[in-house]
Amino acid sequence: MKAIKQKHSSGCGVACTAHILGLSYNKTLSLFKNKKNKAKSEGFLCREIIQVLNRDNKKYQYKYIKKGIKKKIYQDGVIVYIRKSKKYPAGHYLCRTNNYWMDSWINFQYSQDIKKAKAGFRKRLSDRPIYAILPVKN
Repeated sequence: MKAIKQKHSSGCGVACTAHILGLSYNKTLSLFKNKKNKAKSEGFLCREIIQVLNRDNKKYQYKYIKKGIKKKIYQDGVIVYIRKSKKYPAGHYLCRTNNYWMDSWINFQYSQDIKKAKAGFRKRLSDRPIYAILPVKN
């Protein structure tokens, strides 16, 4: 699968959702409520991402990552939320696929200009995740 670049400064949740659904960033953004303003400024909450994922006949839930959940984040289709930090002032979502983490703004540390954002894949998480959006198995 191809990495999806976020087009708004707080659009990492949209890009991760698009990656899972196999849709473009713009098409996925249209599925969110109050889309453009949130993608530009504050970003989306886990429950808003789940609402979009569940529309596509998928079943997702989110959980705070504790010891019992930690191992589950390494399955395909999981989205994690990285905590707010100096590295990520607003936090950041990444998506697990094919034993890699899809990062919609992989060069954020080097260029904080959204116009220069690049998407890619990382072997390891770039910081500590605190929430996981997990597929529910039937």
